[in-house]
Amino acid sequence: MNVNQGTGRKPFGGINIFVCGAIIAVLLWSTSFVATKVAYASFAPLTLGAVRFCIAAIVLGLIKMMMKKDKVKPTKKDLGLIGVSGLLGTTIYFALENVGLEMTTASNAALIIASYPAITALLELFIFRIRIAGLKGIGIVLAIAGVYHLLSYSGGQSPVGEHQLLGDLILVSAGVVFAFYTFTTRKVVATYSMITVLYYQTLVGAVAFIPLAFTEASRWRMPTTESFLIVVYLGIFCSVVAFFLYNYALRELSSSTAVALMNLVPVFGVLFSVLFLGEVIRSGQLIGGALVILGVVLSVKETKKGLAWSRSRARTRAQRESLRETGAS
Repeated sequence: MNVNQGTGRKPFGGINIFVCGAIIAVLLWSTSFVATKVAYASFAPLTLGAVRFCIAAIVLGLIKMMMKKDKVKPTKKDLGLIGVSGLLGTTIYFALENVGLEMTTASNAALIIASYPAITALLELFIFRIRIAGLKGIGIVLAIAGVYHLLSYSGGQSPVGEHQLLGDLILVSAGVVFAFYTFTTRKVVATYSMITVLYYQTLVGAVAFIPLAFTEASRWRMPTTESFLIVVYLGIFCSVVAFFLYNYALRELSSSTAVALMNLVPVFGVLFSVLFLGEVIRSGQLIGGALVILGVVLSVKETKKGLAWSRSRARTRAQRESLRETGAS
C-alpha cells in the first residue's frame, strides 16, 4: 500500500510533495548569491548581514510563540553551546561570506560554498579521527582540487578584478568556520527542536552582528526600494522559509536524496548569476566547479560499514553520558 495515498502528498502528477519542498528550498538558497549582490547597491556587507538576521530573528520569534507544543527552554549549558554555534554559523560565517561575495563573483561563491561538506569531512578526519572510506577520500581530494583550481583562476586570469582572489580565500575560510559551526550544533540538535535551536542561534547571531554593522557607518545610505525588499526576501525566505521546507522534506527523504538535491545549489547559483547578473562563466570556472561538485557527491557518500561504525560510536557516547548523569545524581 502506498503510504501517500489519500494524504495529498503527491499532488503534481505523482511528484512527491517532500521532494517539491526540498527543491523549492534549494532554489531559494540558490538565489541568495544573486540577491546579496543586488542588495550591495544600498547595503554594505556587514550591515546587510545585521539587517537580514534581525528580520529572520523577529520572524522566527513569532513562529516560536505560535508553536504551543514547542515550549522547552534550553539549559544554561546548552544555551551556551547554541550561542557559540550562533556566533559561528550566523555572525562570523555570514560576515565572511558577505565580505567575500562583495569581492568575487556570485558564480564563484556558489561553487566554493559547494565544497563546504568536503571541508567539513576533512576537518573531521584531523580533529575527531573519523575514518574516511576510499571513495569518500577521493571525493575530498577532488573537491579541494576544484577549489584550488578556482583560486588559481582568480589569481591569474580572472577578468573580474584584483580583489577576487582575496574574496575567494575569505569564502574558503568561511568554510572552515562553517565546519566548526556544524560540530557545535550537533551537540544540541538531538535534544531540542530545530525551531528552538535555529531561533536562539539566529537571535544571538543577529545581536552580535549589530556592532559589526556600525564599523560600516560611513557607508550607510538610504536603501532603495529594490534593495530593501531583497533584504526582506533574504531574511524571510532564504533564512526561514527555505529552512522549514528543507527540514520538512527530511521527514521522508533519504539522506542520499537530500544531499543530492543540495548539490543543485551551486548549479542553480551559477545559472542565476548568468541570467540575472550577466556573469560570464569561463572554462577555468567550469573545470573547477565540476571538480568541486563531483568531489562533494563522492565525499558525502556513506558506506553501510561506515554508517554502522558512526552509529555505534554515537550509541557508546550516549551510554557514557547516561552513566555519567546517573553517577552524578
